[in-house]
Parts: sequence; C-alpha cells; structure tokens
Amino acid sequence: MSTLSEHFGLNRTQAELDFVDVPIDGDLALFVDPFAFTVRDDAWSFECNESVLSFFSAALDCVRRGNDARGQLLLDKLSEPNETHLGLSSGRPQGRGVSGKQALDLYEHLKDSKAAQTGILSELADCDLFVEGIGPDKISDITTNIIRAQLISYTREQCKLHGIPLRHGVPSGRVWNFRSERWEELYVDLPVVHSTKLLLVPKASVRWSLSFSPQKYYRHFVLTYLQSEFPEQSLALAEALRRGARYPTKKELEEEYPFSKGFLAEFSQKHPDVLDEYKKAVGVPREISNEELLEGFDSGKFAGILKEKLRTIPPGPDHATDFHLFILGVLEFIFYPDLIYPQSEFPIHQGRKIIDIKFTNAAREGFFFGARFNPGTRAINVFTECKNYSHDPANPELDQLSGRFAPQRGRLGLLVARDFKNRELFVQRCRDTVHDDRGFIIPLVDNDVLELLDYIEQDTSDEIGTFFVKRFDEITT
Repeated sequence: MSTLSEHFGLNRTQAELDFVDVPIDGDLALFVDPFAFTVRDDAWSFECNESVLSFFSAALDCVRRGNDARGQLLLDKLSEPNETHLGLSSGRPQGRGVSGKQALDLYEHLKDSKAAQTGILSELADCDLFVEGIGPDKISDITTNIIRAQLISYTREQCKLHGIPLRHGVPSGRVWNFRSERWEELYVDLPVVHSTKLLLVPKASVRWSLSFSPQKYYRHFVLTYLQSEFPEQSLALAEALRRGARYPTKKELEEEYPFSKGFLAEFSQKHPDVLDEYKKAVGVPREISNEELLEGFDSGKFAGILKEKLRTIPPGPDHATDFHLFILGVLEFIFYPDLIYPQSEFPIHQGRKIIDIKFTNAAREGFFFGARFNPGTRAINVFTECKNYSHDPANPELDQLSGRFAPQRGRLGLLVARDFKNRELFVQRCRDTVHDDRGFIIPLVDNDVLELLDYIEQDTSDEIGTFFVKRFDEITT
C-alpha cells in the first residue's frame, strides 16, 4: 500500500519526517490524545490544548446551563476526520462521524453524566473515564476536529518544507474558532490525493491508545483505595472482616462496587485525591517511536545509511539544496521527539528576513530542555542555517543567524557547515556573538554530524546530550 511520501516522491523514510507517513488508501490505527496536550508544554501542544479546552468548556457550559440547543449544535456534524488517515476504519476511510441522532446521543451522554454535573469532568480526555458512550475512537475524532485549524497550518508548512503540491480553495471542514467559540467553514490550500484532501498529523501527537483507561483506574486505584479503606466504605465487608479476620479481595469489592463510568464519577467526586494520583501516575504520555511506526525499522542501521549518504553530497552551491534537505532529515532523525514541527524558510519581520529551518523545542529533559528554560537562551525554538560551502563560514553567516533571534522566539541556533579550515577562529566568533549578547550559535560540520549518528548506531544516544553540553560550554567560556 502506497504511503504519502511514496505517492509524492519525497524519497524520505518515516524517521526523516515529522508527520505520520500514512497509507494513501487506508488508515493507521492511531489516536490523537487530548490529555497529551494538557501535560506537554511546547508551543504546538499549548495551542492545541487551548482550542480543546475552549470547545469542551463551551459544551459543558451548555450542559450545566441547560442550553441544549447550542450544546447539540456544537456536537452536530463532527465528521470522522478521514483526511488524516488515522483511526479504526478498515480499508479505504469511511465517513461515519457524528451527526443527527449520534450528536443528540452524544450530548445526552454528557448531560446524563454525574461527572459533568458535579464538576469532576473538566477535560475532554476525562470522558473516557466518566461518560458512557464516549470511548477512545470518538474522543480522538472529536479532538482532531477541534484542532483542525492547527492541523491545516501544520500541513501547509510541511508541504512547503517537502515540496508537496497544494490545491487552492479546498473546503476545510468545520474549524473551531476558540476566540468566538463557534465553528467556521473556510476555503484553504491543502494537498489532495484521489480527489480527497489530506491533513498531516505530527507523529509526536499520536498514540496507539489514549492515556486514560477506565478499567485500569477502577482496578488499580479505585479498588485498591477501597481495599485499604474498606471498614469505612462497607459495613457488610467490615462485618466479614470481623468474622473472618481478613481483608476483602478485589473480586469481593467488584461484586459490591461493580464497574461503571457512573460509579467512577461518583467515587472521584468523593475522593478527588485518588483521581489526582491516577493522573500523576499516567504522567506525560510517551511519544510514539520511529520503530513503532515503521515495522522492521532499525535506528542503528539507518544511522549508518545516513553517514554514507552524507559522504556522497559534494560541497558547493550546485548541491546546496541536496545538503539542506539532507540536514533537515538527519536533524529530524537525531532530535525527535525533542525538536519537532520543522518549518523551512520561516519568515519574520513581515517577511524581510527568512529563517532557514525553525524547530519547536519540545524537549522534556536533557540539553534542549535546559536551553528552553535558561533565561539566556530561552530556546522556545531552535534555529538552523545550512551552509554547503567549500570554504569556512564567517561573520556574515553568524550575523545572519543571530539576527533571527528574539526573546519570544529564542536565542539558540545551529550553524551546519561542511568543514572548517580554521575551526578555532570560527568558535571565537561564536564566543564574540555570546559576549555581545547576540545569542548562542553552536557550529556543526560533517564530522560532528557523523559523531552524532555514531552514538545512535552504537546505541549510546545518551551521549548526544553530553556532546551539546560540551559544545555549548565551548562557546560560552
């Protein structure tokens, strides 16, 4: 089955792409998890979470105020987002979705939920724990609908990055405007295959399953709590203890407190601390790996392939595009999931300046995590310039990159070149940039890229963070 990258001739593997390389004529059984947006603190997740919270707050407000007409309208005609090619459909995507009676039923489930009425239900992800009739596939579909505006923007940027053609004036489908709290219909530029529009989804945003599991919450947290506190919870079981001098089993507790989402809502209202502990235990959902997305993929072997490919690209202006595209792919491979959402030729200052490649910094540990919260670097983004020169880059190239820095964007960049005849001179120029308070630029050349790939090939990826700490220290001392 042909994938999107194969259809458009991108000559890229999944490991070199930021988006899920979906099959053109089918679906991948992956979910978009709204809980992941709430616990991640990168700019992409924050923007998506803002939209999800806006929509769900509006829906809950309708439930609590009895504004049924608006509540049903909010849920009506939410399509199954076939344009992402993600979900549980088999074969060619089918257009079920939410409309008519399904929308009414969905609203009624929310309306009947004790959790919605009591305030325990505050996030879309909570529906899987507390609301009957709303499961992982429906939550993922609703989330995808809500963040359609973000996905449209992401898709256009990725198409620009990889040269995927766009069709003008494609109907967007319903787009949630979180400012007006209303759905809109737009005409946008999107890729089209077999007369069907496509939406690309970042691989950092998908999961094989949603974070919350009502059964796990019930068995490992609710029943465990009841087991430890049962004398206060059940007179019958307390009496049994006095007769038999033993704690009740979970099976006995299941008979007295059978599983239902209504029971979980009622329990969580009385014991919100147990729900908090469960969510803490879930933590930040792990991003899906390239190995999981691509059967048989071996990161070590692929690192070796990239090393050989780098050696085949000659320096010089005739191969500048080849080098740029290679570095884009290799940085995606090396840094995922710390650096995501690459954008090429990103305009700033009303288009008067262009950034070669801009990554969103989503790191949760290590060097780039520290750089994001360091007040000097404040690396919300990480900027990269690629120079396929046969000579050493000099001050103009440094000035070009440092001129892209700003407090709201970040002040950390990578300048990737081929080699240095006088490396110490260039490092000193990077130090001068730091000392003049114009930002932090880490120089990389072929041998550095090969070293980073060596770490992956030798299964010592932890050394990558150490590598960048040393290089950062080199330009700051």
